[in-house]
Amino acid sequence: MKTLFPSVCRGVLFALALGAATPVLAQAIKVDQQNLYRYWILLNTKVQMDAPNSGLNLDKPGCVAVTYTVGSDGVPLDVQVARVEPKSDLGPMARSAVANFRYGPSLSNNVHQPVSTYYIVVFNGPKDPAARDQLMAPCKLPGYPG
Repeated sequence: MKTLFPSVCRGVLFALALGAATPVLAQAIKVDQQNLYRYWILLNTKVQMDAPNSGLNLDKPGCVAVTYTVGSDGVPLDVQVARVEPKSDLGPMARSAVANFRYGPSLSNNVHQPVSTYYIVVFNGPKDPAARDQLMAPCKLPGYPG
């Protein structure tokens, strides 16, 4: 009876430790778009998007931040519009574009680790890189480390 108790106790402790770690393992890590390549490589060269016929500020320069998780199969999950600057009806269009992204795992992601990230879709933006960065700045989201 004395030898059975330590074995059972170790088994219970192991089960508790595993149960506590499972939510952490199942949770996707957060990375910014510039470091997503360490986990997933975008395979699309073009994407389809649903464009509205009319709406607010469709012809004005702006950006839309879209959050999503790259699932273990490389398909975006939980695609959400997080920010639209300036106010416009371009959010659903940006969401539909990101929902059509497809990814392949990077060489360092052989376990196909899901990753939460976001993408900034620019509409009617300038070609000048500095002006483009300035247009995108209001759409940058906090909480996505590199």
